[in-house]
This record gives sequence, C-alpha cells and structure tokens, in this order.
Amino acid sequence: MNWNEITTLEEWHAIMDKSSERGQVILKYSSTCPVSTNALLEYEAYLEAEPNPDIDYTLVKVIESRPVSDKIAADLNVKHESPQMIYIQNKSKYWAATHWSVTKAHMTAVLD
Repeated sequence: MNWNEITTLEEWHAIMDKSSERGQVILKYSSTCPVSTNALLEYEAYLEAEPNPDIDYTLVKVIESRPVSDKIAADLNVKHESPQMIYIQNKSKYWAATHWSVTKAHMTAVLD
C-alpha cells in the first residue's frame, strides 16, 4: 500500500470529509529533519507490511506545503510538530504521535 501526498487546502478538506467514512492517517514530514526521515522510513515499513486496509494514508511536507500543515494543526487543534502522525476519524483527531514515537510498532499497535 502507498501513501498519497497532499499539497493543497482543497485536498486537506477532502480528507477531513472522507474521515467520516473511513480512517485517515496523516504524516507531517520535514525534508530537512533527520528524525522526519526516520519517521518516513517507519511509515513506509508499516505500509509495506500488512497495513489496515480501512485507512487512507497521506503525507504532508511541512516546509513545501506550509499552509496545509498549518490548517491541519488548526482544524484538529493539535500543536504542530514534525515529524507528526495524526489518525483522524469523524473529522477529529483520534490519535497522534510525534518524533521518535512514529514507529512501525506504534502504528501497528494503534491502527491494526
């Protein structure tokens, strides 16, 4: 399974709407941060295994798509951090993890 990258507010609004039908996972990633690089590797490792098929997986590059990243933080009332993984259900944050807590094992425990 793969993740999709979003870059526009319209794409973000679509994800929020879709979260009423199925879970949505967002990974906020910084291309200049080694901890984010590790989080992305963990995210991809989870997706290469047997990820929950009832969830959509998305990536937001926080530097390149700053307005989207800021809007996510505002809409979900979550302090911006990077890397940051947020699991959304019914237009609300269900779970979030940051920095070294974004691991395949942690994702498996929460999402599966």
